[in-house]
Amino acid sequence: MKKIVAITLLILFIDQFSKIYIKTHFYLGESINVLGLSWFKLTFVENPGMAYGLHFGGLWGKYTLIILRLGLAVGMVFLFKKWLKEGASNYLIIPMAMIFAGAIGNVFDGIFYGVIFDSGTFYDTTSERWIDYGGVSQLTAFGQGYSDLMKGCVVDMLHFPLVDTVWPDWVPVLGGNRIEFFKYIFNVADSAITAGALFLYLFRKKAFPNGLDF
Repeated sequence: MKKIVAITLLILFIDQFSKIYIKTHFYLGESINVLGLSWFKLTFVENPGMAYGLHFGGLWGKYTLIILRLGLAVGMVFLFKKWLKEGASNYLIIPMAMIFAGAIGNVFDGIFYGVIFDSGTFYDTTSERWIDYGGVSQLTAFGQGYSDLMKGCVVDMLHFPLVDTVWPDWVPVLGGNRIEFFKYIFNVADSAITAGALFLYLFRKKAFPNGLDF
């Protein structure tokens, strides 16, 4: 259990430190090259939903996602206890701890960022749209933020546009259009979930020597 706690706390610390730094030092939409590299940027965006900027269903979609993430986190606690009791290997425990930490990292933003920051992307009930505020935020006293519990947005900043160019004019249909790969902007929590899932897939036979058993 100590290993799970250590991995979770380490990922959460890096995740929340990076998010708070970006939110309190960058304008929304601001982007800078890291070490002068055009393919590695810090680009500040906020999203109300899932990993890599995806979202659905407006405010109720957000509530549903938070509840599902909380349910996943609680369920994983019981699974960890079961697996540890059964002597599960690190090939299972470590990647699942990474996924667990990532889920908590993003759910923390959604639940608390609206009440601990003085500004942020908010849901406008009149237009039923998420509205970008565009400024630099500051931490504020708990409950004195720009919104309510469960109405905060996830902070994303890691951007790797490995290809960022324009299709040649002679290419049918696509000519003149911009092409960017990888265009998605994500955070440390997303990275932990993705890396944990990939590790689990690659070493699935060692992680589940007797097959899937939940």
